[in-house]
Amino acid sequence: MRHSQRGQVDPFIVMDVMEAARKAEDAGRHIIHMEVGQPSTPAPEGARRALAAALDQPLGYTVALGLPELRRGIAGLYRRWYGIELNAERVVVTPGSSGAFILAFAALFDAGDRVALGEPGYPSYRQILRAMSLQPVGIPTRAEDRYQPRPQDLPRDARGLILASPGNPSGTVLRREELAALTARAAELGMNVISDEIYHGLDYGAGFHSALEVTDEVFVINSFSKYFSMTGWRVGWMVVPETMIRTVERIAQNMFICPPHASQVAALAALDCVEEADANLAVYAENRRLMLERLPGIGFDRIAPPEGAFYIYADVSELTDNSLNFAAEILEKAGVSVTPGLDFDPVRGARTLRFSYARSTADIAEGLDRLAGFMDEYRAAR
Repeated sequence: MRHSQRGQVDPFIVMDVMEAARKAEDAGRHIIHMEVGQPSTPAPEGARRALAAALDQPLGYTVALGLPELRRGIAGLYRRWYGIELNAERVVVTPGSSGAFILAFAALFDAGDRVALGEPGYPSYRQILRAMSLQPVGIPTRAEDRYQPRPQDLPRDARGLILASPGNPSGTVLRREELAALTARAAELGMNVISDEIYHGLDYGAGFHSALEVTDEVFVINSFSKYFSMTGWRVGWMVVPETMIRTVERIAQNMFICPPHASQVAALAALDCVEEADANLAVYAENRRLMLERLPGIGFDRIAPPEGAFYIYADVSELTDNSLNFAAEILEKAGVSVTPGLDFDPVRGARTLRFSYARSTADIAEGLDRLAGFMDEYRAAR
């Protein structure tokens, strides 16, 4: 059969790395996972109990925009986190944040439109855009700007702008005044703005701000995957301007019918499990401390300031110009799975690596020991 041109997207490299790690584990090896941004903790206990209690009831279609009580609960989260009084009608529950991006791109852009995004950045932005016949336009960011775009760098001919705070892979955070400047410049240029806030709640002192604090003319995307440890449940949400609700609803009805009912039940209960989520955050904070304490001595000393999320993004240009092969060598010789920077920056990513510290503290400590041993041998061989 003939392949479509828009279907020829690049692989999500971290998923290929996960598969290589799985094969190593199937062969009997013990692998330390620092490649994937997935909490090692289960969904909150309250979420699991709520779903168990609902299993004797029919779990069928819900309305396309999600359970009304869940939309109201998410609106309440914006009141608690940001002091924003949000109309729950603007909340759209989605099949993960990936479903939210598909809905947002379909609602905001036409085939051929150019959409700007900072690089390094989450790789699926580019690939989803391409699969929808849209053109991603990379904005090369700088370490001195915490790998976040600046207003003066926004292209004049783009119809959209994707922001991410905390960023993936950098973990860096946009300040409120930076969000205001970026969204104001985008408005001057006639660009629709999408703000990816999926790592909100995972904060180590820098704080986090929603784009909704500075403008209502924005699509804000979030998910239960990270802070609430619900990656596999595939339930996210977005907040849209009131003028866009019906457009998004019509697309959602036809593309997805509705988000998974079972996941929505669990997500609603998860909103009341903040104490458990914050306990997980304390683990990430300790993991982050260990990473920042030990990585420079091991040989990974050129890193972005990890202000949020659970990632370390390291410049390894003094060690390699082929991060794909370097990551494969680390997996083979050290049994530690890390992500090549090529996933996040197709131009400069051959000289960077991303380390995730979302696993248990014991795993992180052992992974650091293994990395230290690997680097000792690596230097000796050079």
